[in-house]
Amino acid sequence: MKKILLSVVAIMCFVGFSASSFAEDMGQMKDEMKGEMKGMKHEMKGEMKGTKHEMQGEMKGMKNEMKGSMKAKDDEMKGEMKGMKDEMKGAMGK
Repeated sequence: MKKILLSVVAIMCFVGFSASSFAEDMGQMKDEMKGEMKGMKHEMKGEMKGTKHEMQGEMKGMKNEMKGSMKAKDDEMKGEMKGMKDEMKGAMGK
């Protein structure tokens, strides 16, 4: 009977120490994962900022192209209108 009781106590002590060791290991793993996730978050944030700036640059380039295109069309239309105006003056003057 004594041997059985001692065996049960020994097993319970072993299980108790193992559980606390396991909990400690889990705590360490949690902290490590938290650190890794923060690093990944900062990395992704940097990538997104880079993408945002890249897209803004592309949009500015497109805007400038459109501006130049519209200005060329505007100048072309002004030239056509001036030519028509001169024709009208010539027709009216005759």
